[in-house]
Amino acid sequence: MLRVEDQVRKLAAFTSVLLMATAEALAQENQTRPVKRIVVSIPDRKLAVMQEGKVVKIFATAVGAPQSPSPTGSFKIVEALANPTWYGKGKIVRPGANNPIGTRWLGLSLKGYGIHGTNAPGSIGHNVSHGCIRLRNRDIEELFTLVTTGDQVELYGERTTETAQIFGTATQAAPAAAPVATVAAVTGEQQ
Repeated sequence: MLRVEDQVRKLAAFTSVLLMATAEALAQENQTRPVKRIVVSIPDRKLAVMQEGKVVKIFATAVGAPQSPSPTGSFKIVEALANPTWYGKGKIVRPGANNPIGTRWLGLSLKGYGIHGTNAPGSIGHNVSHGCIRLRNRDIEELFTLVTTGDQVELYGERTTETAQIFGTATQAAPAAAPVATVAAVTGEQQ
């Protein structure tokens, strides 16, 4: 029978080998997976998933309200959570129908901002969020399967030649913010 110290050493060695093999497998998977890019046109209130310069899918979104605009720039997806818990000032909402961030959360490299679902699907197409990019739950669930951590996210505050090519040339006037109750969130999102 092995001594306890010998058993611990063998378990540690086995765990180390297993972790290295897992890391190597993940690295190989990431090398073979096509790079995806998310392009968000804030004025169009639309999000496109791009792969090798081609549009994979376009989704309608809600974006930041005038008093809490969505950020612009290039970011990365740093967190992907299914059925997230929402934390607000003095309030916690567990996963479910009342969760303001819906069924999925894709956290961006800009702390407090992300792409997520909603419990207010009527807000889609409006400038009403507290800066986050909001999708219908069925759409964020589909997007969740198309992208992964490390993928690039580009948020454009003005139309560009590229966004016009992706989303079309017609720009609608931004509708007035839909009346939605506001609740502060640690994530930077308000409902």
